[in-house]
Amino acid sequence: MAKHFDSSARGPSQRQLRAGELIRHALAEMFQRDEVHDEGLRGLNVTFSEVKASPDLRNATVFATALGGEGTGDAIAALNRSASKIRGVLGRKIDMKFTPQLVFRADRSFDEAQRIDDLLSGRS
Repeated sequence: MAKHFDSSARGPSQRQLRAGELIRHALAEMFQRDEVHDEGLRGLNVTFSEVKASPDLRNATVFATALGGEGTGDAIAALNRSASKIRGVLGRKIDMKFTPQLVFRADRSFDEAQRIDDLLSGRS
């Protein structure tokens, strides 16, 4: 009898990781070359730190932060408003069966790392 394992307990598969990196690189290139033509995104400088793809690769969560850390909330709101346009441009850049639906989230890992550094150095 085959054993069924909970895939969430093992973490993302190699396929999910590869797809996430492909999407992250494509997004970075799109914004570097200003390929997304949307007024809400004009002049927006963001860093895409991670993309987590769902097991079926139809959805992806993109973690981003504004350069300098200021205005990350506004940047994430603008990215989510323009997600359909970004997805359209992304679909022409990547070679996947389906272009995933994109959801943008603020990346708090840098803030968390700074908090841990402060705690370890006694500057809390």
